Amino acid sequence: MQVNSFTSNFKRKIFLLIRLIAFVILLSVILIVIGEKFENISNKNQSATYAKQALNTFYNEEKKVDLVFLGSSHSYCTFDPEYFDEYTKYYSYQLGTPLQHPDTSYYMLKEILNYQKPKIVVFEIYWDMIDDEFELKQADMLLSALNNDALKKEYIKDIFPLNEKIKYYFKPIRYQQDAFAYYNKKLMDFVNEYKVDTNSVKDYIEYYRDRGFLYTEKIIQQEELDETNQFKQLDGEKWFASENQKKHIINLKNLCDQNNIELYFVTAPIANVSMEYIENYGIIHNNIEEFSESLGVDYIDYNIVNREEKLLINSDFYDDAHLNNKGAIIVQKHFVRWLEAKRGGKLK
Repeated sequence: MQVNSFTSNFKRKIFLLIRLIAFVILLSVILIVIGEKFENISNKNQSATYAKQALNTFYNEEKKVDLVFLGSSHSYCTFDPEYFDEYTKYYSYQLGTPLQHPDTSYYMLKEILNYQKPKIVVFEIYWDMIDDEFELKQADMLLSALNNDALKKEYIKDIFPLNEKIKYYFKPIRYQQDAFAYYNKKLMDFVNEYKVDTNSVKDYIEYYRDRGFLYTEKIIQQEELDETNQFKQLDGEKWFASENQKKHIINLKNLCDQNNIELYFVTAPIANVSMEYIENYGIIHNNIEEFSESLGVDYIDYNIVNREEKLLINSDFYDDAHLNNKGAIIVQKHFVRWLEAKRGGKLK
């Protein structure tokens, strides 16, 4: 009886082990399929496509690039290389990417220097990108666009926290934001088919230019003036810059110094109505200004300039945070004059 009991228990354990192995294999297959599905959705992400297109064009650039813009979407909605071609002597590139954090800006410049030696770098320093220790989505956009395996490995090794490395290599988590956004849009499109929307957006021109600028004539919609405005509840007293991101801004400055590159900081404007919602914006501005001064970098904040000089109105923005082309032209005219004053001479 004891032998039979032992044999029975052994067989039960083997059976359970086989079931466990089968479950793990099945789960792995399901996760691989989901990961591949999510990755395919992510590859259709227009923002990521823009980032890849900008770098691909840059890799094949035959002209000498004198001026480079880095930063988040605020950069590529504000500074148009075609405008600087016309109004300055400098041939420029816009290499801002969606949500670009300073750690990514630093590595973007490292890659730029493998191909070009610009004279000037303009870094768009946006407070919402420098209060995160790390952000996977924006990092993945750079990695998907880079044509440099060695730099990718260095970036992952030096920048990614351990838990984020696991997320990066685990595709269902890595691409889940894009997948959720995709399915949410599908659902909203389905719902909107059965709604009569008297405030729908009129047709407008929007397209991507080869050297990184997003041209749009869209004007901020009514709901973003109030109910969906992302800047409600923002209080400058509760804002703190990440020490990690500050470190990479310092690295960016040092890299510019090592290559005799002039570096300038600029904060692009958000919509007038958005500024009205922010409490204690002066604290955010003063922190960034003091940090810029500590590095010896000239800095201009267009939220302050706009408040003092009334450069812009709400219709100069395409949403609550980004300029449309009409607004971008206004800011670029001002920026060229400011840059000339700081450099002590005409850019033409």
